[in-house]
Amino acid sequence: DQARALFTRFVEMEQAYDVAIADLHADDAVIKNKRTYPTGEVRELTIPPAQYKQLIRQAMPLAKSRGDRSTYSKCGYKAEGANVRITCSRYSELKKYTSPYTLLVGPNRAGEWRILEELSESRP
Repeated sequence: DQARALFTRFVEMEQAYDVAIADLHADDAVIKNKRTYPTGEVRELTIPPAQYKQLIRQAMPLAKSRGDRSTYSKCGYKAEGANVRITCSRYSELKKYTSPYTLLVGPNRAGEWRILEELSESRP
């Protein structure tokens, strides 16, 4: 239930372009993005959580002005110890493509539910 509530809050904040969404990520979260370029080249990036949170805060106003929005479908929830892995299909309404999207959520050291891991795929 806490995993579903956190994901619902995440989606609502994303749809509202709320920069506070960055605070849903744990300070020690693992953030990975696999980017596929039109040439077929694939780059995998691991982004430090503090840098990722800053990127979110900077990108939200631009995303809002461009109407950059994602929708999620086919979401599944699977327990992994005390945590829950959420796996969805994410559709970019701006760029018109669907990609896999995975979050691992669970309690941080203070017992607050946060995003512990975010695995995404993107295209430029």
